[in-house]
Amino acid sequence: MILEGRTLAQQIRAPLVQRAQTVLQKTGRAITLAAIGSTDDYGAHIYLQKEVAAAQKTGLQTHIFEINKNTQAAHFISLVKRLSQDPHTDAILIPRPLPAHLAATDYAAYLAPQKDVDGMSNINMGNLFLCKTWEEVQALSGFVPCTALAVIKLLEFHHIALAGKEVTVIGRSSTVGRPLAHLLTCKNATVKICHRQTDLPRAVRDSDIICSAAGTPGLLQAEWLKPGSTVIDISTNWHNNQLTGDGDPAAFAARGINYSPVPGGVGPVTLAVLLENMVLSKERTL
Repeated sequence: MILEGRTLAQQIRAPLVQRAQTVLQKTGRAITLAAIGSTDDYGAHIYLQKEVAAAQKTGLQTHIFEINKNTQAAHFISLVKRLSQDPHTDAILIPRPLPAHLAATDYAAYLAPQKDVDGMSNINMGNLFLCKTWEEVQALSGFVPCTALAVIKLLEFHHIALAGKEVTVIGRSSTVGRPLAHLLTCKNATVKICHRQTDLPRAVRDSDIICSAAGTPGLLQAEWLKPGSTVIDISTNWHNNQLTGDGDPAAFAARGINYSPVPGGVGPVTLAVLLENMVLSKERTL
């Protein structure tokens, strides 16, 4: 089975234009997104432009604040503080990767949790990891990382059970791997997190579900996996002049493994979740 994400993404996005229009009618102004994006990473910058265009199509007003390796840390922190305190800014998006010296700052401590639509602020991340059950996750007043939530939504959409399942997450980043592992645990799955020092063939061989966010083309080999298992390929890599994930879809299909395609799997759902969070950031204040 191919776990495509475009149908689910369309379902999530379908009501957002009307919801944004309702906010405009109630408040007299459009929901406003501020995006702070680095121009040093070409791929991330292009994707940010795609996110901003989607926000505009949904009916949001958008502002992009460009940063790069020459941006002073004090300026970056000041910008995060100013936008967090600005009553006319409803949602803030700070895509990663950031320039190393800016990533090393404590900017997430100054990011207003109610505007932090990708769930990266200290408060939102901390509240997420205090949750034990899915009901507690759903009751959060802030946001959780969009890609991690998109994976859960994609699995549920395709009726892949999580409770009691053995799940392996490849990658331990704070943006995807660790929050995803925690969400899966809240869904009552038994989760292991893999990294560079993990014996990967051994780690995945008995897994029911494998979520790969390593960003390494060809890393996940179909012969390591048991037939009937499910692969959620989260990575988007440019390899051999095409977009690819961490595994080979043809090899997965030949072994009877369910998989999400790249592109067309997790990516569209992540964008849809992000757009919904942008609308929610203002709806929650009404």
